[in-house]
Parts: sequence; structure tokens; C-alpha cells
Amino acid sequence: MLIRNLIHQGVVPVKPSDTVAHALDLLYEVRVRHLPVVDRSGMLVGLVSEEQLLNASGPEALVDTLLGLEPISGSPDLHIFEATKIIITHDLTVLPIASDDHKYLGAVRLHDIFNRFAKMLSTNESGAILALEVASKDYSLSKLVYSIEQNDVKILSIATETPEEDGVLRVTLKLDAKDTSRVRHVLEHQGYRIVAAFSEEGTDEDLRYRVEEFMRYLEV
Repeated sequence: MLIRNLIHQGVVPVKPSDTVAHALDLLYEVRVRHLPVVDRSGMLVGLVSEEQLLNASGPEALVDTLLGLEPISGSPDLHIFEATKIIITHDLTVLPIASDDHKYLGAVRLHDIFNRFAKMLSTNESGAILALEVASKDYSLSKLVYSIEQNDVKILSIATETPEEDGVLRVTLKLDAKDTSRVRHVLEHQGYRIVAAFSEEGTDEDLRYRVEEFMRYLEV
């Protein structure tokens, strides 16, 4: 998935000559915490944050006075993982997308990236969720997939968290099954620790509610 497919034209950039008051109005209208700054020739010249605008000398101050030396941006050919890395590194709600010559092409919102990851992880598909832990030295993706599919269960998505100091790898699985008791038994026998299990019968609604609440939080 290239980030060009998530460019959102609804994030209207501000001009260097715009006032702080105008930029704040636009920022609250779009419901993000960052806005691209684009000059009259269509070149990306910066990115301003809500914090910068609120700490400006006054509402009539110009956006131009808040700009740094180098605008943060991404290429339209970035993979969604790389774009997400930039967003996390700089704590952004909006990532400006620009060509190699700094021509502004649009922006990608954190909200849209979250939605894309939700689809990639099959959160809207029917099925159960298993959260596992295993020593990183004992983890084998091929063995894990084989063990699950031998029980006539398909993996809809899989996500792993990098081991921390404890050396424990955390794995989250979305499965096309309602009853995971046999799969859990097999995995526990192979050394996996079942941290949590969510089935359609009892917890999908709660999980959906938490996802929706988090999405609303991102829009604040």
C-alpha cells in the first residue's frame, strides 16, 4: 500500500501570509492538530502545529513567522509503514505529501492511516482474536501458521510486537473461527502463552466499541 492512495484533499493548507487566527479557524474546522503551509506557487514550505499557533505573539501574527527551516513531508511512493514511522517520530496528525521538487500534492491524516490498518488487520471481519506471547527465540511464523491451519482454521491477519528487554514476542491473530478452544490447546502445548481471547459470542461488540472510541479520540 503506497501512501499516494491515502492522500486526502480535505486538509486545506494555509499560506505563509495567513494570520494565526485564520490558521486556527481552519485547523479546528478540519479537526487536526497540524496544517501544511503552501506558498502561492504551490510549493510546500512548512508545517504548523496547534501548539505553535496558540503560542504565537497574537492572532494577527503571520504563519510565516512560525516556520522552521525544513518542512516535514513524505513522498507519494512511500509505503504506509514508512509514512507511519514519520508520523510517529514527529507526533503528527497530518503528513504533507510532496514531490521531489517540493510541490505540494495533498496530505495524509493519521485518522486515514488508522482506518487502513484496521482494514489490513481484518477488524471488520467475523472471527475470533487471540493474543499470544512466546520467547522470540522460539517463534516461527511458518510453524505457527501450520499449527493453526491444521485445525481447519484460517488466519485473517497477524501482527507482531518487537520484543523488549524480556525477549518476549507478542503476537495478535485474527481467525475465521468462533470457537478457538482446540487452537488454543495446540498453541499452549507448543509453548505459547495465551494472553487474551476474544470470540464473536461475547466480546466483538466491546472490541468494536473500543475501536470506535479510539477513532473519535484521533479526530479531537
